[in-house]
Amino acid sequence: MPIWKRNLIVCWFGMFVTGIGMSQLAPVLPLFIQHLGIENKDSVSQLSGLAFGITFIVSAIFSPIWGHAADRFGRKPMLLRASLGMAIVIGCMGFAHNVYVLIGLRLLQGVITGYGTACTTMIATQTDKEHAGYALATLSTASIAGSLLGPTVGGFIGENFGMRDVFFFTGALLFLAFAATALFVRESFVREDKRQVRRFREVWDSIPDKSLTLILFATFFVLTVALYSVEPILTVYITHLSDGAGHVALIAGITFSASGLANIFAAPQLGKLSDRIGAHKVMLVSIAVAGLLFIPQAFVTAPWQLMVLRFLLGLTSAGLTPAVNIMLKKITPQQIMGRVFGFSMSAGYLGVFAGAVLGGQVAAWFGLRYVFGLTGALLLINAVWVYAKVYRKLVAQRVDAEGVAAN
Repeated sequence: MPIWKRNLIVCWFGMFVTGIGMSQLAPVLPLFIQHLGIENKDSVSQLSGLAFGITFIVSAIFSPIWGHAADRFGRKPMLLRASLGMAIVIGCMGFAHNVYVLIGLRLLQGVITGYGTACTTMIATQTDKEHAGYALATLSTASIAGSLLGPTVGGFIGENFGMRDVFFFTGALLFLAFAATALFVRESFVREDKRQVRRFREVWDSIPDKSLTLILFATFFVLTVALYSVEPILTVYITHLSDGAGHVALIAGITFSASGLANIFAAPQLGKLSDRIGAHKVMLVSIAVAGLLFIPQAFVTAPWQLMVLRFLLGLTSAGLTPAVNIMLKKITPQQIMGRVFGFSMSAGYLGVFAGAVLGGQVAAWFGLRYVFGLTGALLLINAVWVYAKVYRKLVAQRVDAEGVAAN
């Protein structure tokens, strides 16, 4: 088996269990906070939001730092650090005796994050050009699958074994990821000389296409805002569509799963398509179609209609994150790729937080259906921006290059 493919399998498993670790708190966090002695419902809601959101905010701050460390010391050491660190910290959450210890551990989880950044950087740098799109697209399905399965795993273990066992189980999975990384991941890495270590200004100056890089960061932020804007209100929206019918929790779970499952199936295929026709084309079409698919979700009258549209959205959105990563790989020098991917991950973490806040606020002020309309409009505006600033620019550069080659 080629080394890049073996690394992809191990990194996929690691990002999968990391996705579970980041999302498994969703169904049990409020209950666990109540278990820790907080009885006031308003306080439970506030502390749950703080405990859940603080990890993503801190991760956004530290992701570029760990990306810098990956460029200096190698990607495999960062994989080992993050997987072992999260295994210990999440396992310790099961021993938390009050809510403030829990919040402190969630903050520490955000500090030691960086597994996803290191995985993305390793696969981007260790995979040959012909397979890069497929590899990065396949890798993107890992966190999606983990985030999709995490709430289900957390809810099942919490209900059948106990809430503290949720943390112990996730910690054990992350330790398995650490062991698999230590045993099977191989990296050819030349450590950067201390005298050549670049500061932020030097890193920025060494980026060949600064405007395109910033546009890709902003696009990734918008994409995550859009994809997570409906997270806080989807169950409430399904309750409204069900009109008092039973099995709302089951229907909501299927609806959540629909887009994730479609994403897992479609991402590798769209990654291969990006390798053939260009990631910029896949990204533009995916953003535009995703924006169009959000709008009819505001007008559905039954849960099954929403499920179908969410599945179609998953097929389309599968091309978004891989396309951004593929383009960043192509325009970024290898020696600073970890830092660039670190900033990209920061944009994604901020997008998760901003999307959840935006969806909740729009639903509270204007109504549930407006969240879908606003999200669709946001994606369509981004599609126009990508067409004007990315697609046309890359097409023009290709035409110029072909003209020079012909002469």
